[in-house]
Formats: sequence, structure tokens, C-alpha cells
Amino acid sequence: MSELAGLVSEARNPRTTEIDLMSTAELLAAINAEDRGVPEAVARELPAITRAVDRIVAAFQAGGRLIYIGAGTSGRLGVLDASECPPTFSVPEGMVVGLIAGGDHALRHPVEGAEDDPAAGRAMLQSVGASARDVIVGIAVSGRTPFVIGALDHARELGATTVALTCNPNSTIAAMADIAISPVVGPEILTGSTRMKSGTAQKLVLNMLTTASMIRIGKSYQNLMVDLTVSNRKLEARAARIVMEATGCTPAEARAHLDATENDVKLAILIALTGLSPDDARTALTRAGGVLRRAITETGAKPAA
Repeated sequence: MSELAGLVSEARNPRTTEIDLMSTAELLAAINAEDRGVPEAVARELPAITRAVDRIVAAFQAGGRLIYIGAGTSGRLGVLDASECPPTFSVPEGMVVGLIAGGDHALRHPVEGAEDDPAAGRAMLQSVGASARDVIVGIAVSGRTPFVIGALDHARELGATTVALTCNPNSTIAAMADIAISPVVGPEILTGSTRMKSGTAQKLVLNMLTTASMIRIGKSYQNLMVDLTVSNRKLEARAARIVMEATGCTPAEARAHLDATENDVKLAILIALTGLSPDDARTALTRAGGVLRRAITETGAKPAA
């Protein structure tokens, strides 16, 4: 109890002590006003986020993984971010891993006491074969969750890069980690309800970690998602639009290029810009390390305006 009393995330918010007397409109305005400060708190952590992204990129290039581990809302946010990477960037499912205390059952149901077991955090990392090549991100608003502490302790023993994502300054896991990302958003509108501002801050940071890292390893061309997995009609339409945006071709031409490449957006763009055959375009892209902009430059193609 004494430890919780000292946490910013557990403090009472002096601006919302009478929220139970507010009208619906006043209550929503108060929530919105508190939320506005979250991006500013994240902005103050950009130097640390930059260091984390650079480590993640280096890990990916060396065959390592990004592994998120947390409990409760923090764990769920990590799993959410990890699960979006395969369809968005066409990476293997094991490249970005999300782990939550209590296992997958805890995604929908509370698992009492799961976060209080440091040995379980250690064991969960062991279960996915964590190694020195990986970047392990421990996510805990309080910065003192035993499950996450156990995981980060094991990660350090492995020699893996460790990152702490917390919303309290000078936390236990921040002191343990190689890189500490601590957007301090202040007390919640409802005391201790850290799924609110703290959860939003965590989501913003996780968005940055994966999106920036994927862009840095060539998973985009300009600001287009050229490595998306085409798995439904909406994504078929999006893929065609991307090819059109990148090359200036017609819808029919975009569809033809995608058909010729089995919906490989990168290859379709390269073919549209160069006139190469699918096999030659694939060779050029491989030679460029999968980076479309580099392949376009090396083949002497002229990018679309």
C-alpha cells in the first residue's frame, strides 16, 4: 500500500475530484482535457524511443525479435501491437511477439495473481526461446509488476537488449533496463484506472516502436504500406490503390501487375516502373535487400511524381 501511494499513476487527480457530480457533457470534456496531455508526455520520451527503435532495427537485421511482455492492460496492448505486424508488414508471426501474464486466456479474462509471480515472467520468456539477439520490452504502468521484473531479470541474464515502458518516473523496471521509456501522464481522471491516459501513452509508444522499426528495414515505400498481406477484398482494393499511387498506373494496370506477382505489392510497383519481368523484378528486389526505393534506384527507374 505504501509503495502504491508513491506512484504518480495511483495519485488522485485534483481536477476531477467531483466527477461524480458532473453532467455527461462535463465528464466527457474532462476526460478529453486530460487526454490532450498524453502526446506531450510521449514527446518528452522521443530520445529514449529513438534509442529503442535503433536497437530493434539492429535486432531484426541480425535475425532477432521484438518481444513485448506485460500484465493486464499493458500485456494486452503489447499483444495487440504484435498481432498487427504480420498483416501490415508481411513479417513472420514470430518476429514480433506479445506475451501476457496468464497466457492467452488473460486477453479476455482477468487471471488473478498472474502478475505477482516473477518466476512466471521468466518462464514465459523461456517458453518462446528468448535469446541475446532479441529486444525485450517490459510493459508496466507502475514499473514494479513482479511478472515483468522476473522477465526483464531473465532477459538481462541472456544478454538481450532490455526496454522498460512505464508511466512512473524512477521505477524499478526503468532502473533494470538498458533503455527506459517513461511518459509520465499524471494522475488518471478516475484514480488508478491506468487503462486511460497511461494505456493511451503506452499504445502511442508501441505504435512508434513497431512502425518506425518496420519503416527503417524497408517495409514502406514513401508513406505507402508496400509489404501488406492481401488477405481480403478490402486489402485487395488497398493493394491496387497503393500500386496506382506509387506508379501513376491505371486501375486495370495495377490489377494486372498484382495478378502477375500473386499480390506482391512491392514487385507490382517495381514491374510497373521498370517493365521488368516478375522474375527479374524479384531478383532486383532481393539484390536491394527487399528495400523498394533502393531497387528502383539500382534499376535506373524513374519514381512516379
